[in-house]
Amino acid sequence: MNPRANKLLLLCTSLATLALLIYAADLEGRRRDWRRLQHEYKALLPPDQVAAFPVQLRQLFVPSLHAADRCVSCHVGMATGETALAEPRLFRAHPKVVHDPADYGCVVCHAGQGRATEQADAHGEVEHWPQPMLPLRYAYAGCGSCHTHLKVPNVDAVARGRGLIERNDCLACHALDGRGGTLRPGATEMIVAPDLSRAGGAGYATDWYERHLRRRDAAAGGAWKHSVGEIAASDRSAIEAFLDTRVGAGGLSEAKALFHSLGCRGCHKVAGVGGDDGPDLTHIGERDPGRINFAAVPGEHSLANWLGAHFRAPSIVVPGSRMPELGLSDEQVDRLTFYMLSLRRSDQPERYWPLDRVRAERLHQREFATDGATLFGTFCAACHGPRGEGMRYPGMTAFPAIGNPDFLAIASDRFLTETIRHGRAGRRMPAWGDNDGGLRADEIDAVVGYLRSLGAAAAPSDAEPARWLHADVEAGRSLFADACASCHGKNGEGGEGPALHNPVLQRSATDTYLVETIRRGRRGTSMPTFSAAAATHATLSNQEIESIVAFIRTWEGQP
Repeated sequence: MNPRANKLLLLCTSLATLALLIYAADLEGRRRDWRRLQHEYKALLPPDQVAAFPVQLRQLFVPSLHAADRCVSCHVGMATGETALAEPRLFRAHPKVVHDPADYGCVVCHAGQGRATEQADAHGEVEHWPQPMLPLRYAYAGCGSCHTHLKVPNVDAVARGRGLIERNDCLACHALDGRGGTLRPGATEMIVAPDLSRAGGAGYATDWYERHLRRRDAAAGGAWKHSVGEIAASDRSAIEAFLDTRVGAGGLSEAKALFHSLGCRGCHKVAGVGGDDGPDLTHIGERDPGRINFAAVPGEHSLANWLGAHFRAPSIVVPGSRMPELGLSDEQVDRLTFYMLSLRRSDQPERYWPLDRVRAERLHQREFATDGATLFGTFCAACHGPRGEGMRYPGMTAFPAIGNPDFLAIASDRFLTETIRHGRAGRRMPAWGDNDGGLRADEIDAVVGYLRSLGAAAAPSDAEPARWLHADVEAGRSLFADACASCHGKNGEGGEGPALHNPVLQRSATDTYLVETIRRGRRGTSMPTFSAAAATHATLSNQEIESIVAFIRTWEGQP
């Protein structure tokens, strides 16, 4: 080969290599996102601070948590010791939160890839990274990494408590979630009162009401005199239940309260509590988007988008899903998505656990309030309806209306308790008192009390023994086939109506209960009143009704 050609080839390859190295150095150095942003930040600093600001990688380092998060290399205003700028947004200070971000780092709350220095990598928007950053509108879902907020009631209780605070003019002095605590037009003074947005986490005086009354009585005028009034004991309890949900995580308690109102735990477990009909949701917020099927999900391939689509149409997003379409509004879908994203758990050392998590995981305190209304909403509402009116979903057997006044007029507290405790074998009704993730005895009593309040009537008294009936079984067999089998099944296996060939029902239902159910029927359901004339069915005499019950009793003790 020509030596000159060899020298020329070597020169060209050397120049190309040099150019590539220069380009790589430039790309690695000057063109890096963090370096470019820090130069922009430096240009916006006051002149006397420019010289003291070196352009360099920055990080929050927490050795005990093995955290080395370099997010502050771009979000420079959040770095320890640096000046926060009002604009642009990227250089602002971290919003005020309960914790100093420097004590925990960034990823524990926001997820993402803390050691990365490029935006896409740091936000986790790259292939194979299993924990992308939480969307900004769900930022407070990160609180669920450490916290387990306790005793959160249903949405009605949260709304009632907020309304009472507004109606009792508490916002004349106190701020709450960004409202109130400002000088009113015409006022001569403003009382500096505690911000209630974190009252549930920081705590508040248990004798707050008495203190307010004393200050009112001693005041000559102003807000103390004109804004503090008498509050009924039940209203004070509702206000306190609401204040307990104010933990500084905007919207998260409302999202959790909605979960406690839709009966989701009837099918799903969270932290070991709930049903087994659906997937365990304890760590659903950590689910890897790379392992999710997005075939039926329009838009971006993110966990938040998948959750929203699933809440709207479960069986389309997950073919074969037994979850019904709940007919949720866009706001409800957004709140449930928020709560699902909060179901995540950091593996930080136990000494870093907040008190609520210790109480939940070590002392087994409930995340939900244990009043009857919240318990019913948490465990029962999806199947039986928010007010026990029963539910009917496409392609599913109708669920009983256990709040029906005709049912509650003849169902004893013992019957209700036994049904909740032992469920219905072979049906979707779990044995809530027999499962580790179910209801405690006092909680079952609270649910029964709530059901009784729906019927607005006391528990029925039955002087007859549980088994008193003697009638013609063969006549009952024929009558059952004609009048009952179309809804309850030929062999009592259930269909449109409940399964009567069920060991728990047979054991807990008295003869009087069965007789009265057939005689009275259930208003608002497909169960007619057989003691009254109707065009759709024959009228049954008392003797015929008793014969049907005698036939139903032949299934007792049978598998």
